[in-house]
Amino acid sequence: MGAVDLLMSPEIWIAFATLLLLEVVLGVDNVIFISILAGRLPQHQQARARTVGLVLALVTRLALLASLSWVIGLTDPLFSVLGQEISGRDIILIVGGLFLLGKATYEIHENLEGGEHTSGRRVASFGAVIAQIVILDLVFSLDSVITAVGMVDELAVMVAAVVVAMVIMLASAGAISAFVNRHPTVKMLALAFLLLIGGSLVAEGFDQHIPKGYVYGPIAFSIFVEFLNLRVRAKRASKAPVHLHQKYSAEDDDRTPTSAATERG
Repeated sequence: MGAVDLLMSPEIWIAFATLLLLEVVLGVDNVIFISILAGRLPQHQQARARTVGLVLALVTRLALLASLSWVIGLTDPLFSVLGQEISGRDIILIVGGLFLLGKATYEIHENLEGGEHTSGRRVASFGAVIAQIVILDLVFSLDSVITAVGMVDELAVMVAAVVVAMVIMLASAGAISAFVNRHPTVKMLALAFLLLIGGSLVAEGFDQHIPKGYVYGPIAFSIFVEFLNLRVRAKRASKAPVHLHQKYSAEDDDRTPTSAATERG
């Protein structure tokens, strides 16, 4: 199909929009976890780590798309364990899912420990954070590309959707990171999502397919509930009474009836 035919085909545009939406949804997971990892760096390095991480994610996705035959070959069984056929894709999903489960559990533990441990949190080096982001990018990119291959036949549409989605993620990464770090409950919710996604990746690696709607449906509902909670807290804070006469009242409490009578006399 030529370039003009691609641009004039309604089916292609529908496929592009659907794939773009899916890539953005998968990309938000990636951005949140990259932001959490980058949050362990000094403030002046966090934005650079997020940008490097997302650029690496884009490069990884494009490289996988450019080698579709290799990606499709990853689904071929390599060996069997207890009657379960294991492919290269399964190995990556299982290892990546276990990595997400372990890292999210560690971050939740760090957040729950409280103030006595927070002073020593940002000790990770820039290279160590980038290495973890590379592992994360490989897992999310493989899942993203295999999903794209199953939805669209045209490589140009896949590349366009991946590039546009990543541009959106780059533009919104700072705002998403600031929002997650500003609201501890949102950060904990995001880490819980990563536990859910990690578990689903491990299940997928063992050929226990979980429809994405079953994973992202509860996530969307939880985000909606948390949004309502944030609105309620903001509304209560705006309606909190302001004690303009607090200082005067405190001085009155210290005055004895005798001294008050003396002042009136």
